[in-house]
Amino acid sequence: MVADECHEKYVDTILKTIEEAAKVRGTGIAKRTHDYLTAKIREAKAVIALDGDTFAGFSYIETWGNKEYVTTSGLIVHPVYRGLGLAKRIKDMTFSLARTRWPHAKIFSLTSGAAVMAMNTQLGYKPVTFADLTDDEAFWRGCEGCVNVDVLHRTGRKYCICTGMLYDPEEYLPVKIPNEVLERIRRIEKGEKKETNG
Repeated sequence: MVADECHEKYVDTILKTIEEAAKVRGTGIAKRTHDYLTAKIREAKAVIALDGDTFAGFSYIETWGNKEYVTTSGLIVHPVYRGLGLAKRIKDMTFSLARTRWPHAKIFSLTSGAAVMAMNTQLGYKPVTFADLTDDEAFWRGCEGCVNVDVLHRTGRKYCICTGMLYDPEEYLPVKIPNEVLERIRRIEKGEKKETNG
């Protein structure tokens, strides 16, 4: 489901699950803060999977470059729930959420995981060079928490351990976002416009 304020209590568990996965994989997963993930939940930019009240999985989206680009990031499934197709369901939901909110934005993902590459390919993403991704400096600062950031720096941000994958937006939505979530997003966006104009 698209996460809301009642799911903020899971943020520490999400962060711990991401940290433990990074250690096991030995590859880069950029670190995120408690406040950052809480903001994604409040902004209707996060998807959470629960088994009753037990955390099962998570991912979030973010816009870059004047909303011309959207990333789907932080996909994590708790070890107990791996191998059940949950990651694909979360990925489909974040993809649909991104396409619904910003239908003309290019959607991209950086990943070093074969499973995520396969999911991205099924959704229509294509492997691209980093030059094809956003040049928004705020996005690239997010890589600073990754253990492999030295590779990114050494190559002048041309490539890294991750593969860049890009979806150019004129395709179908694999999951429909519920109307009550769309209404919540409209309220959030109206509030953002008032703050900007006020």
